[in-house]
Amino acid sequence: MKLANRVSALTPSTTLEITAKAKALKAEGHDVIGLGAGEPDFNTPQHIIDAANQSMNEGQTKYTPAGGLPALKEAIIEKFKHDQGITYKPSEIIVGTGAKHALYTLFQVLLNPGDEVIIPIPYWVSYPEQVKLAEGTPVFAKAEEANDFKLTPMQLKEAITDKTKAVIINSPSNPTGMLYSREELEALGKVALDAGILIVSDEIYEHLVYGDKKHVSIAELSPELKENTIIINGVSKSHSMTGWRIGYAAGNETIIKAMTNLASHSTSNPAVMAQYGAIAAYTGSQEAVAEMKNAFEERLNKTYKRLIEIPGFTCVKPDGAFYLFPNVIEAAKKTGFESVDEWVKALLDEEKVALVPGSGFGSAENVRLSYATSMENLEGALDRIERFMKKRL
Repeated sequence: MKLANRVSALTPSTTLEITAKAKALKAEGHDVIGLGAGEPDFNTPQHIIDAANQSMNEGQTKYTPAGGLPALKEAIIEKFKHDQGITYKPSEIIVGTGAKHALYTLFQVLLNPGDEVIIPIPYWVSYPEQVKLAEGTPVFAKAEEANDFKLTPMQLKEAITDKTKAVIINSPSNPTGMLYSREELEALGKVALDAGILIVSDEIYEHLVYGDKKHVSIAELSPELKENTIIINGVSKSHSMTGWRIGYAAGNETIIKAMTNLASHSTSNPAVMAQYGAIAAYTGSQEAVAEMKNAFEERLNKTYKRLIEIPGFTCVKPDGAFYLFPNVIEAAKKTGFESVDEWVKALLDEEKVALVPGSGFGSAENVRLSYATSMENLEGALDRIERFMKKRL
């Protein structure tokens, strides 16, 4: 049977592919250290679990409105007031089955065949695939490592055509962990406003920012930018709730209404007990969020220090998220490999360390290393990488 064209052109997720191979090796009895998955290694905070259990015990197990529980929308609105100082109406919020689903739904209601979406490289692996699924065209703009992997206003301006519908800004970024400053966002925002294109601001890692840096949403910079921005966010990374699948979009009422209508015919509402858990996540104690952030920052500092000492490795130190994105092309060449992908495969086969090749993010010279795991695992992985390199130098 011939499948639909929209799926035949899809590229498999590199992150899921490497994680699956690592799991297969583990199942065979190998001692594999996986640094590929993009989720916190902490359990969901107990008060969130308790709230979900309580909701079920109280009979909250039925359909909710397709766009999410009114109480959850109110919790999200309060979060925006507290964190960004911006105000939304319930009609400007949709709760989806994860931030990925919110993005997918957005592109489905936004794009017509041939519409272009500008995606900075490196990019999260699902951005171009979701644009293609909506019959749009991904247009890539390479954010240079020398500029901390951040898109410049000139690059954005040069990528815009009469078919451009939107640009994606991901801050902090997956896979680089880089964070745009207020000034950088203001400059990008001006270009977008002048061109009349929508800004899609993926802020899923907003609470994982380190040192003296601060997350800034482009929507908080002016009323015009708020109206011209769709924020994508969720509780997955901030509250270690990846499996709960609660994300949301906030922005223009007309767009949000269209997204809600589409959701009513596709997924209906997100799981109701997960929504009650998300309410507790935003209205309850944030102590666990701070503890996770502190743990990630400690891991980052220790891992980065060792990583840059490995021959052939260079790395821009990230500001947020829980990824390092070192350039290892020199390491690959020094050890006899023609590509980083081959180097990554050999590392997994010989030393049982799973990294994600940067080619899946549009950057063939890099690898993504997640430090959302224990220091013991991180130190063990670095020991193995160093051993792998020394054997060949």
